[in-house]
Amino acid sequence: MSAIKNFFAYIFNQSFGINDVIDILIVSVLFYYIIVFIRDRRAGKLAIGIFLLFALLGISSIFQFNVLAYILKNIVQVGLLAVFIIFQPEIRTMLEKMGNESVKNLNLRESGDVAETKKTIATLCNTVQELSATKTGALIVIERGTKLGDIIKTGVVINADVNVFLLKNIFYNKAPLHDGAVIVRDNRICACGCFLPLSYNTNIIRNIGTRHRAAIGMSENSDALVLIVSEETGTISVAMGGELTRNYTFDSLKELLETQLVQEEKVPLKSKIRFPKIKEGDK
Repeated sequence: MSAIKNFFAYIFNQSFGINDVIDILIVSVLFYYIIVFIRDRRAGKLAIGIFLLFALLGISSIFQFNVLAYILKNIVQVGLLAVFIIFQPEIRTMLEKMGNESVKNLNLRESGDVAETKKTIATLCNTVQELSATKTGALIVIERGTKLGDIIKTGVVINADVNVFLLKNIFYNKAPLHDGAVIVRDNRICACGCFLPLSYNTNIIRNIGTRHRAAIGMSENSDALVLIVSEETGTISVAMGGELTRNYTFDSLKELLETQLVQEEKVPLKSKIRFPKIKEGDK
C-alpha cells in the first residue's frame, strides 16, 4: 500500500499548469484512438490479456507476492518485443493509415485528374452492373494512398485503359485470369489475375466466399476500395476499411466512389453492414 500512497503524494505535490493539461489531452486522445483501433480486431482480446498481466503484476507488488512478482517481472522484460511481434499486422495497418491521411491532406488534384477519375468511375460502375446482370464474378481493387506493388507482382501487368469490354473479357468465367483481382492504379488497369490476402477475422461467418474474404482482407491491409460482384447472386458489394457493404446499384455505387475518390472526404456509408451474413456459397 505504501507504493500507492507514494504515487498520490507525488501527484499532489506537483505544480499543475497549461503544459500538464495539454499533456493529459494528448495522452487521452492517443489512448482513445488505440482503443478504437483494436476494439473490433483480433488484437482486442490480446490487449485485454496484456492489461490483466500488468494488473496482476501491480497486485503482486502491492501485496508482496514475491515469487509471483519475480515471475511476472521477467515476463514483462521480454514482453515489449513480444507485443511488437504479436501486434505486427495491427501496428503496420495503423501506421499505414496515419501515413495515408497525411498524404491525402497534401494531395491536391488537378481538374484534369478529376475529370479522368470521374470517367473511370462511370466505366467501373457500368462494368460491375453488366457483370452483375450475367452473374459473372469479379474483384476490382482501386489503389489509393497505399501502394500495392507487392500485390501487382502476383498477377499479370497489362497497363491498359479502363474499358468495359476489356474488364468483361478478363472476368469471363473461362478466361485464365478470371479468378484473380484487377488492380486499378491512376485510372488505368495496372494488372489482372492478382492474389489478395485473405481476411482471418474471426467475426466473419464461415460460409463467406473466398472472393469476399479476399476483398475484406485487402481492405484491412490497405486503404484500397474493392468492388465485388458475386457469381452466385450477382450482388454488387464494396469492401473498405475492413468492412463490407452490399446491394449497390449504379447510382449508389457511383455516389460512393465519387465521394471517396474525387472529394476525398470520408463520410459514413449508407446502410453500413459490418461483416454481413452472405448467402451460403456466395463467392
